[in-house]
Amino acid sequence: MHLEHINLVITSLDRSLAFYRAAFPHWRIRTRGEGTWYGKPRIWVHFGDDNHYIALNEMGEGNNRDLTGHQVGLAHFAYVTHNLDAVIKRLRQAGFEVTNPGSEEPHRRNAYFVDPDGFEVEFVQYLSDLPEERNLE
Repeated sequence: MHLEHINLVITSLDRSLAFYRAAFPHWRIRTRGEGTWYGKPRIWVHFGDDNHYIALNEMGEGNNRDLTGHQVGLAHFAYVTHNLDAVIKRLRQAGFEVTNPGSEEPHRRNAYFVDPDGFEVEFVQYLSDLPEERNLE
């Protein structure tokens, strides 16, 4: 079993795609469409590769949850990379800054960014292939 996609409600496809294209330059828009969601028009895209994607739905209203608060909701989602420095560089070049540099760990590096709609995305680079080392707190 594996995660196929995550579905995000956003305010602007252009802004969101600027972030996710910088993070995942090898991804593409797999499909797109229009429709309604409980009476409200929406435009959506599936942005990813052949095996995994992020569904982006442009119809969002209001603000995302306060990441420093305790509201129920998505805290963050994470992607593994083999080159964290390259991800950070691409996102910075696209105008996005690290919001949390992660913790100092002997067997992994990580950094957090907040996308244009307030979703926190973690990028992790593991420095060991051994599960007992990778999974240390």
